[in-house]
Amino acid sequence: MEGTPTSRAERRRRTEERILSAARTIFAERGFQRTTIRAVAAAAQVDPALVMQYFGSKQALFEQAVRIPEIPPLDGLEPVEELLGRIGMKMGPLPQATLAVMRSMLTHPDAAEEVRGKLDGQVARLAEAIGSGDAELRAALMVSTMLGVTIAHQLLGLTALRDASGERIAETLRPSLRALADG
Repeated sequence: MEGTPTSRAERRRRTEERILSAARTIFAERGFQRTTIRAVAAAAQVDPALVMQYFGSKQALFEQAVRIPEIPPLDGLEPVEELLGRIGMKMGPLPQATLAVMRSMLTHPDAAEEVRGKLDGQVARLAEAIGSGDAELRAALMVSTMLGVTIAHQLLGLTALRDASGERIAETLRPSLRALADG
């Protein structure tokens, strides 16, 4: 039968991916605190004991489900345009792992650490590009602004942001971000 996994290893890999996919969805909808192993197992159509067998704990499941790849810098752009170049990505549909981390970052220390690490990396790259005086503080304020816009759009669904195009948001933010970048 085509499409049926033939080896035990392949069946295990597919089951693990089904569990991770279900976990991403539920963590994204509910956050870490309100997600249960039973809910993940039900969504993946497996026994809760199997989830524990594969991942050991809810924490370990969360860590694997929310791994977010690094986003490479947009080469050749100055700092403000690099940030604004990502507006479309922040306003569009986000990966389930990203939503899961965002929804959990205020209530779960590991999610907060994951976000902090990624944002600190962005701040360091921007500060290096800005390169003067209090560049790190100004870069942190720029990144925080973008984070706020993303949260307001993705998690809170603010009407004005939901109804505005990425281009309009970028156009409106540009003077503020440029003022921060220029000091």
